[in-house]
Order: sequence, then C-alpha cells, then structure tokens
Amino acid sequence: MKNEMTRPVILSNLLWKLMERAGTQGIQLVVQIVLARLLLPEEYGIIAIIDVFITISVIFVQSGLNTALIQKKDADETDFSSVFFLSLLIAGLFYLLLFISAPPIADFFSEPRLVPVLRVLSLTLFFGAFNSIQNAVIARNMKFKKLFFSSIGAIAVSGAVGIGMAYAGYGVWALVGQMITNQAAVTVILWFTVKWRPKMIFSMPQVKKLFSFGWKLMLSSLILTLYHNLRSVVIGKLYNPAMLGYYDLGYRIPALIIININGSIVSVMLPALSSFQDDRERVKSMVRRAIVTSSFVIFPMMVGLAVVAEPLVATLLTEKWLPAVPFIQFACVAYAFWPMQTANLQAINALGRSDIFLKLEVIKLILGLSILFLAVPYGVYAIAAGGALSGLISTYINSFPNKKLLDYSYARQLKDILPSFLMSLAMGIIVYSVGFLGLDTLPTLIVQILSGIFSYTAMAWFLKVECLTYLLETVKEIMKSRKEAGR
Repeated sequence: MKNEMTRPVILSNLLWKLMERAGTQGIQLVVQIVLARLLLPEEYGIIAIIDVFITISVIFVQSGLNTALIQKKDADETDFSSVFFLSLLIAGLFYLLLFISAPPIADFFSEPRLVPVLRVLSLTLFFGAFNSIQNAVIARNMKFKKLFFSSIGAIAVSGAVGIGMAYAGYGVWALVGQMITNQAAVTVILWFTVKWRPKMIFSMPQVKKLFSFGWKLMLSSLILTLYHNLRSVVIGKLYNPAMLGYYDLGYRIPALIIININGSIVSVMLPALSSFQDDRERVKSMVRRAIVTSSFVIFPMMVGLAVVAEPLVATLLTEKWLPAVPFIQFACVAYAFWPMQTANLQAINALGRSDIFLKLEVIKLILGLSILFLAVPYGVYAIAAGGALSGLISTYINSFPNKKLLDYSYARQLKDILPSFLMSLAMGIIVYSVGFLGLDTLPTLIVQILSGIFSYTAMAWFLKVECLTYLLETVKEIMKSRKEAGR
C-alpha cells in the first residue's frame, strides 16, 4: 500500500532522493575524473556506442510496466510478481539478440573491440530487470531512504573496481568492470533492504491491464532514446570513437547535475502526482512548484558550467579532453530547460494520459531527425548544436497539452521561470568577466565558481525572489520534522 502523500512525507522522500543522487553523483564525478585522466577518449567512445544498444534493450525489458506499477492505484502482489518474471524473460531474449548481433554491429562501426565488450556488458540487462521492480516498490511506498544506501554502496564499490582496473592497464574493460559491478551491487543491496520478494504467481490478464498503460510509455521511451542517442550513432559511424568519446563526456558532465537535482524531483513527483490525479488544481500547484524550484537551481548551474567549461576541463581532466568543451556548452543549453520538460511529462503520466505522452515523443522524434539531417553536412559541432536546438523546441512541445489538462500554459511557465533565467544570465556575465583578470587556470576557476555562487545568491536575496525563501523554509521544515521524528 502506498504511503499517505502528505507534504512532510513528500519533502522527506525528496530529501532522501536528493541525498542519494548527490552522494552517488558526487562519488561518480570523482570516479569519472580519475578514469578520464587514465583512459583514452576512444575507450569512452566504444562504451558510448554499446550504451545505445543496451539502453534500447532496457526499454523493452521494462516495457513501461515499472512505471505502470507506480501509477496504478491498486497494484497488488500478483502485478509485481507477474511483471518481474516477464521482465526476466524479455531480458534473456534481448541478451541472446545482442550476443548474436555483436559481430554485425562491430562491422558497421569498423571497431572489432565492440564484440566482446557488448556481449559482457549486456549482462546488466538481468540486473536491470530485477532492479526496476524493486525501484517501483520503493517509489510506491515512498521509501527512498532505502535507495540512498543501495546507490551509495554500489557506486563506491564499483568506482573502486573501475579505478583499480584502469590503473592495472585494462583500458576499456575498466569501464565495463565498473558498470557491471555497480548493477550487481545495487541488486544485492536492494535484495536485503527491500523486503519484497517475487512469488511463484503469474497473471497474463493483469499484465495486459498494466501493458495497456505501459506500452505507450515503452514506445515513448524507445522514441525518446532514439531521439537522444541517434546523434551518438551518427558521430560514431561518420567520425571515430575518439570524437564520440569527446561528445559523450561533454554531455555526461552536465547530465550529472541534471540527474542529481531534476532527476530526484521527477522520481518523487510521479508517485506523488499519481496519488492526487483526481485533484487537478493540486497537480497543477505541484507541477508549478517543481518547475520553479528546479529551474531556480539548475539555470545558474548550467550557465555557470558553460562559462567555466574550458578551465574546468583543463584542470580536472587534463588538456587531452579540451575538444569536449563545446559539447559541454551545447549540452548545458539543452539541459537548462529540462525542469519544464520533465515536470510537464510527469504530470501527463500521472493523469493517466500515456497516449498524449506517446504523441509528444513522435513529434519530437520527427523534429530531432529533421534537425539532425540538416546538421550532418556541417560537421560534428553542428550536430551537437542541433541537439541543443531540439531541446529548446521540445520544451514548448512538452508543455502544450497542460494548457488544457491543467490550465497551465507555456507562456505562464516561462513567466514563472523568468526571474531565475535573467539572474542566471547576469551571473554568467560576471563569471565570464573573471577570465579577463589574467590569472592562471586554477585560480581563475576558483574565483569564477565563488563569484558565481555569491552573485546569484545575492541577487536572489536582494530581489526577494520567492523561490529562495521557499527553499530556506522547506529546509527548515525538513530539519524540524526529522528532529521530531528522532524524539
């Protein structure tokens, strides 16, 4: 049974989700810095190619059923066990498919190292099949504290394995070892921390009911994955693994921030919004709060990261990774407006309108393919710029249905985030100006980061931006509730 969705419950779980993502991504950032200094760009490019095929396979393995389990009001043990066994079966079928397809894929990209790496890394499909059910149990019951411990433990263990293998000279296999160890560790920890166990029951009629909602999400996720990963396929085919490595790392760095903050809010939003799906005004209020709050935090981070990208890469990753800087900057543009995109989509899902969700993804795929087709003749950076442009246009596309569903128009959403956007641009100008002081790379980076934090916070405080007050009051409320719970 789901926990009662009171404000303290939602805020407490959001805190645990933020802590889980912050801890995980913090450790992951350190691990990625060390690995990037030890490994070559082409080795990251090989993993980026393989990740496209595994990500697509994961979509079929989950089939949108894990989200359907969260959204369904009266999901029972038969639902969970049936989805579990079906997911394992599909994982086995897709592992076999990838195992057989590995040689042709390697021939397509003219990279023979893809064969053994793809066959080994595809084992993560089985771990993912199990973890998706456990995550659904956690989300339905708002027990994100359990996810915190599993994620932190897994990333610490897998990071140590990856770095150890990199130091030992295993090259691309260091990345493989890290990824498999991470998934295996999460599976083991969740087995002991989440009390759910599959029972030997299976009901095809109940699976069909879940699939009636989930198939649209599965197809939507497939389209979204193709939309985001087709550029990787094109770059890997037309250029070389090294260039794909620069592109992949360029998008991976800002993604750490997005996954940490926006991903945390989204994870808590779906079960919370689903519980209020019959109260449209409440859903609208929660969506607006999610957009305003996450934009207030993410805008300055994306603007700041775009400005300091060059000294940051040179300092942390060494100069061999400097070609990744333009990709980081394009990714920051694309990711800056993700809070609007994801909050709108979660509201649509929570209201049970996966049909609208699917239509939006089809429209965005057509848009993305058109822009990619036009960008390819102009080179790899034009492809990345096209991705950023697609992201900006998608912001409007995702918000359009909620004008009718929630009476929350795109124009109103833009008005809500405008203060954060303008303050972030002003902060970016201040941070950029620091580069003219003539300091060395490391001092420049430090002064830029400090000036960015101070100037943005000062502007929000001076202008009495409502979101800053809300965040401070929310932190106080969470700490108070945690203190009372500890008595």
